[in-house]
Amino acid sequence: MIQFISHYTDCYTYLDSIRMALEGGCRWVQLRMKDAPEEEIVITGREVRRLCDAYGATFIIDDHVSLVRETGADGVHLGQKDMPVAEARAILGDKAIIGGTANTIDEISRHYEQTADYVGCGPFRFTTTKKGLAPILGLEGYKDIVRQMEERGIDIPLIAIGGITAQDIMPIMQTGVAGIAVSGTVLTAANPVAEMRRLMDIMETAGHGYGSPTTPSGTLAPYGLWHTAPLTNQEDM
Repeated sequence: MIQFISHYTDCYTYLDSIRMALEGGCRWVQLRMKDAPEEEIVITGREVRRLCDAYGATFIIDDHVSLVRETGADGVHLGQKDMPVAEARAILGDKAIIGGTANTIDEISRHYEQTADYVGCGPFRFTTTKKGLAPILGLEGYKDIVRQMEERGIDIPLIAIGGITAQDIMPIMQTGVAGIAVSGTVLTAANPVAEMRRLMDIMETAGHGYGSPTTPSGTLAPYGLWHTAPLTNQEDM
């Protein structure tokens, strides 16, 4: 699977970036608007919800647990300095998709124990779209982490992230991760929609295109990882 993380450029807004990713075939998008006021995030998030409904896509919001209901997002992605996964789960309930950021096996283990649905692990290489990068992992880093996950019985989808381009998809997927996350490689392309489509085609060739993401053992990921029903008006929330 491929996750797209929103960003802005001189040419595109956050919403533009998500619209182009969806037009290019991506069916999992994360609205990441670092340092933007909450009012702006809510306005953009509601538009993203409408787009995702039209395309049948999953909508994750970055960091803001409190805005999941307001925007109609399917869940939240939590960074290292954000709310713990367990606390977010207590607030959002079992049906929410909750992902966490990790760079080490111990961080992955903590997210797993706290019922995260997936882990975004990186960076693969240096990237300008995120500040304060953790140590670079590279291919060998992912291989080592997947091996340690198997040894510890940690069965959770691992999503590689950080400076990934089209040429990286095949070798990264061969390390045993469940998918990748992209941003800059799409938005810096001459035709972002075509580039997104190209990435999806490569992932499909790798055998991980549009199906439900899997854990390292090959089992299906938790239901929350691929369901797309919005969380608005849920009685258990």
